[in-house]
Amino acid sequence: MPTYKIRGVDVDFPFEAYDCQLVYMEKVIQSLQERCNALLESPTGTGKTLCLLCATLGWRKSLGSFSTGSMKGESQDQAFSQSQSDSNKLPTIVYTSRTHSQLRQVIQELRRSNYRPKMVVLGSREQLCIHEEVSSLRGRAQNSACHYLCRKGAKRRCKHYFHVAEYMKSNPYLGDDPIDIEDLVNIGRKSGPCPYYLSRELHKSVDIIFAPYNYLIDNAYRKSLAVDWTNTVLIFDEAHNLESLCADAASFDLPSHLLTACISEAKNCIDHSVSRREQSNDKSRNPDNFAILRALLLKLEKRIMDVPIESKESGFTKPGPYIYELFSDLNITHETASMLIATIEDAAVLLEESNQLQSKGNICRLETMGEILKLIFKEKNNAHAKYYRVHVREVEAHFSDSLKGKASRSLSWWCFKPGIAMEEFSKMGVGSIILTSGTLSPLDSFAQELNLKFPIRLENPHVISSDQLWAGVVPVGPSGCSFNSSYRNRDSLEYKQDLGNAIVNFARIVPDGLLVFFPSYYALEQCIACWKDMAHPNSTDSRSIWERICRHKFPVVEPRQSSVFSVSIEDYMSKLKDPSSSGAVFFAVCRGKVSEGLDFADHAGRAVVITGLPFATRTDPKVRLKRDYLDEHAWSQNDGNKGLTGEEWYSQQASRAVNQAVGRVIRHRDDYGAIIFCDERFAQSQRQSQISLWIQPHIKCYSRFGDVIFTLTRFFRDARTRPCNKSTVREKLNATEYKEFVGFMKALKSNAMKIGFVLQSIARLFSGPERLPLSIRFKDFIPAKYRLLYEPYLGANDMNSSAPK
Repeated sequence: MPTYKIRGVDVDFPFEAYDCQLVYMEKVIQSLQERCNALLESPTGTGKTLCLLCATLGWRKSLGSFSTGSMKGESQDQAFSQSQSDSNKLPTIVYTSRTHSQLRQVIQELRRSNYRPKMVVLGSREQLCIHEEVSSLRGRAQNSACHYLCRKGAKRRCKHYFHVAEYMKSNPYLGDDPIDIEDLVNIGRKSGPCPYYLSRELHKSVDIIFAPYNYLIDNAYRKSLAVDWTNTVLIFDEAHNLESLCADAASFDLPSHLLTACISEAKNCIDHSVSRREQSNDKSRNPDNFAILRALLLKLEKRIMDVPIESKESGFTKPGPYIYELFSDLNITHETASMLIATIEDAAVLLEESNQLQSKGNICRLETMGEILKLIFKEKNNAHAKYYRVHVREVEAHFSDSLKGKASRSLSWWCFKPGIAMEEFSKMGVGSIILTSGTLSPLDSFAQELNLKFPIRLENPHVISSDQLWAGVVPVGPSGCSFNSSYRNRDSLEYKQDLGNAIVNFARIVPDGLLVFFPSYYALEQCIACWKDMAHPNSTDSRSIWERICRHKFPVVEPRQSSVFSVSIEDYMSKLKDPSSSGAVFFAVCRGKVSEGLDFADHAGRAVVITGLPFATRTDPKVRLKRDYLDEHAWSQNDGNKGLTGEEWYSQQASRAVNQAVGRVIRHRDDYGAIIFCDERFAQSQRQSQISLWIQPHIKCYSRFGDVIFTLTRFFRDARTRPCNKSTVREKLNATEYKEFVGFMKALKSNAMKIGFVLQSIARLFSGPERLPLSIRFKDFIPAKYRLLYEPYLGANDMNSSAPK
């Protein structure tokens, strides 16, 4: 395993590092050594996660030994005392990503490295609970039930919770080797301790904590962690969504149906507390408190309905501090809010005890109201309110409102400064904050929105060569119609027809998987409806455009409903394997599920077509108010520099969505593919400057559609004959497999084994759908005289392994 000395730190890396990987690790270590923040973009396929782990852990190891094995030969008390003492001296690393599935991949990368810090992964009760009854609940109901069963005086107690201390004492080495959520659950099922509280106990004495990044953004959850934040290193991987997540976490929407549900639950609490007094003389809860809560909620409901709304489009808008005026009319102030929050928490426990949540989807709506109050009254001076806007609007009636004939409204308090959440870390004395992703561009707006200084920045190139990527702007279609998906043009019959005919051509030329992204669901649905009805006007072919697309590739359309999305992905992958066509085409939406976090490596995504710029709807009240807010504050920066304007933000948000979508192609250094921009506006230099830096040098603008087809055809013809990179073989195989592989290659040269056996064994090593493209291209490394013998084995192992048993 190579060791690199980077800024005086020895970094163990599993492979020979590329130049861009060394540059990336240098930036990471510089950020850690100088205790400053870093904004690092490195394309998918450049080994970003492995570089981040190795550089960070190499730096941490240079400061002192990891905590692994620290409990050997010590009593439990001594061990924890020592580990806490050590952790006070040495910084803790908190590594976050967007989802647990992404964290699972990070932990797999940790296993590939030479570093073994003491670690833990944090999860929710929904993922970790193994209690027979509580594990079937969800959300706040589950949390409440867990708290109830873990209380000392509870009549019913959770046996798993009370096994945690004993298990920790008997297994001091837990966390010395990488463990995942599934590992913790398996420990709980096998040995009895609660996986959730096991992770909560373990995190107090580790070198590195893995968690979804909303765990840090959520103020209450962050405060529950036993971490000395001074000098702590915070890493936000896949951070391209961090800006919107921070804004959403600091905002709320209170629709009529939610408020109605809260009023109903308050009434239930009154009834239950009165019933308990009458039946068992239980006076632990005062029904008068719940009556006051219900009365205030009814007044709030009336107050919202009395707000004057001039038009449905504009709604009712006031500056952020107006929320305190609205609530003070109901006598809800800083002094009374704390009492209301306590009453709500009491109500949640009462409802749980009375089993009233079963028929309501296991969700306590009142607790949402409690979170809203905490958000509004979190600062005594209300200083954060200036970054907000109050908005009341009419919304589509929820079924519970429509049954009662009520009009439906929503009260919103929207935060337009996402940096509020990130500023908290600076106040806590955090050492370094590293934000990284494959698609952060444009970096300037990202940094301004988060309101943090990022003195260290990087836009890394890719590890691929120029012959692995075709990137072009296609301003016109086959009939010469201009491609422009703007509001004025998108409904043009001529535009939709020529776009469809262009995609027919791409479906014919592009091998295997083709991804086509639209700016919105509306544009996607309008185009597909048009293509199903329309034939080519200058052809004797009577088939519709849709039928001609289907002739080349089986289509799959991204559904609006997230609940059925996984089915569409399975459908796409199965159609890719169908031998009766040349692949599949996935019609999707920028900012949709397909554009976010999915891996379309190799044959799954040979080309991405961007059919337009995905601007948010200008008339959407949240978008309109965000633009107004930025325009008001653009010249009020403390340093005298102009801040981000509303129009700049609006444009760059569209570009970032495009970058996220095109990131589905080229997923590793041996991958190849095309990025096709079917909108003339991508020819503008200003627009191209917002595309990820690694793509920009490859972009060419074509004036004629015929030139696009010619160069694209040649690109895929040449790409198929590219030889495989030997170092990639080492990455794809584990250590044992790679050792076998080297032995077989030596046998080929020395004739030490039967050639047929050797070739079949090599093909077996490359079995599996993720390795199949590598096995096909690997034949170029086999001596020419043996290639014909090797070809029959290609894919044979995959077919055998997938056959029913």
